[in-house]
Amino acid sequence: MKVLLYFENQKAMRKSGIGRAMLHQQKSLAMNGVETTLNPKDSYDIAHINTYFLKSLHVLKKCKKKGLPIIVHGHSTKEDFRNSFAFWWLAKPFFYKMMEWVYEKADLIITPTPYSKSLIENYDYIKCPVVDVSNGINVKRYSEVKLSEERKQELRARFGIEPGQKVVIGIGWTFERKGTHDFIEIAKSFKDVKFIWFGNKNKLSNTKLINEAIKNKSDNCLLPGYVEQEVIIEMLHLASCFLFPSYEETEGIVVLEALASKCPTIVRNIGALSYLENGRDAIMCNNNQEFIEAIKRVLSSDNSEMVENGFMLASERDLINVGAKLKYYYEELLNKKL
Repeated sequence: MKVLLYFENQKAMRKSGIGRAMLHQQKSLAMNGVETTLNPKDSYDIAHINTYFLKSLHVLKKCKKKGLPIIVHGHSTKEDFRNSFAFWWLAKPFFYKMMEWVYEKADLIITPTPYSKSLIENYDYIKCPVVDVSNGINVKRYSEVKLSEERKQELRARFGIEPGQKVVIGIGWTFERKGTHDFIEIAKSFKDVKFIWFGNKNKLSNTKLINEAIKNKSDNCLLPGYVEQEVIIEMLHLASCFLFPSYEETEGIVVLEALASKCPTIVRNIGALSYLENGRDAIMCNNNQEFIEAIKRVLSSDNSEMVENGFMLASERDLINVGAKLKYYYEELLNKKL
């Protein structure tokens, strides 16, 4: 069995969550002995389409004509497209239509969480089964980091962290949907704590709310933009806690990264993160005041039991388990097509 993993515009997507999903699919399937290709001109038995634009639709139609089984990955929903960037509503009709054209032609849709599964199943054009399989996490890559004192000093110097200063980090594009503006506002209540938001920022694509928040941020809040993944992993081990105030996700892979790093995790109480139990695996909040109180609690408490519970949840979503589930659904679909 050979599988096409199709990602349109791979180079541009490498810094995004979908780009991370591409690497995770390749690695998880290799762990389970499944041969893959990223080239639609190769020969293969199943097409696993991960993007929703014109080239993706073209590849999908060609595979359909050949009678190949088609899986579409539900990375995106109507709900998580909203409020992502400036003038998102202008792109909405095109994006929603492309999603419809791609989703309605699938033999199976795989999406990361039961929450996104429930959203996609309720779109009136869905004609095939929808199943949930996490995008997964390479647990060893995040859990086995050992920072020397010299490396800690280098990181502190790079990001202007004072000796002994506590650090709260956030990760994601500076989208309104991600709650970047809330992160910036919350930082104002902790003048002695360093708040660092890692992720691409673009003044032209940011909404007015995000640009205003960045303009008026406090001195203890840093937005260094995109940094290499290895540095983010190291910072998850250096940080006092991870704050994720996102309003909407299909999964929120960075939450799994924080849990796998045993970094105390504070998130917004949203549907995609319903697998977390508040107070047991992470702290779940509904507004900025609750976030502020949660940060105070984490910075002044022993969080060892919570981080161990969170680590166990992340371990369940290790790539080898994800690949096994993908392989199962591939084989099931192939058998139905025979």
